[in-house]
Amino acid sequence: MKLIPLPAFDDNYIWMLHDGQEAIVVDPGDAQPVLKALQHEGVQLKAILVTHHHTDHTGGVDSLRQTTGAQVYGPAHEPMPEPLKRLVEGDMVSVLGLAFRVLDVPGHTAGHIAYFCDSAALAGDPVLFCGDTLFSGGCGRLFEGTPAQMLASLERLSALPGSTRVCCAHEYTLGNLKFALEVDPDNPQLAAHRAHCLDLRAKGLATLPSTITLENQINPFLRSRHPCVMASARTFDAKGVSQTGVFATLRQWKNHYR
Repeated sequence: MKLIPLPAFDDNYIWMLHDGQEAIVVDPGDAQPVLKALQHEGVQLKAILVTHHHTDHTGGVDSLRQTTGAQVYGPAHEPMPEPLKRLVEGDMVSVLGLAFRVLDVPGHTAGHIAYFCDSAALAGDPVLFCGDTLFSGGCGRLFEGTPAQMLASLERLSALPGSTRVCCAHEYTLGNLKFALEVDPDNPQLAAHRAHCLDLRAKGLATLPSTITLENQINPFLRSRHPCVMASARTFDAKGVSQTGVFATLRQWKNHYR
């Protein structure tokens, strides 16, 4: 199986997974990068997986469905381009010999889902397509969900196997790591990873996929119960921490961080 991030817009990634004959794409906000990649790789589109309803994740769905006949899958409780197969927690999507388990991960949007595959058919490490819930070094903004929902969603993802490849939908890594170092300045893994990502971006390469093990080491939103992160949150806004908790304070801090 070949896993490819397809750049779209300013900083989106549409993920493609293919076996040399057929392909899956995830969150195609724009059809053109997908059509170009299908031609370049010489594969046919079999399925489209959608994590949530935002246009930069769904804008290319209708065109791709009409052009390729691919089956579309998406969250049960969000507005989606019809027709599609709607999914809830625990559902399985079987395609290309792979089995993707559907996880409910509300927070960024109310009905956001993720897709996790640990199938041996991958001939590699597990894969997580997490949309805008988890980013490398960060997490999505809370447009519709609550801090408690997002924290629960992130803790659920953080408990997946450490080798899981984390396929986020945006190249936000450098900005996230800059903030993470404000929160967790004495974290050696974080400093080393930022240097690595700076080198990757200087070469025009993606910083993704990440891994669950790495994110548990460097991502302050997965480390909100660690004493160093808690102390930084209190330094930023002790009153906010006492009223809404560390995670909510971190998210508010990041919302206004430049």
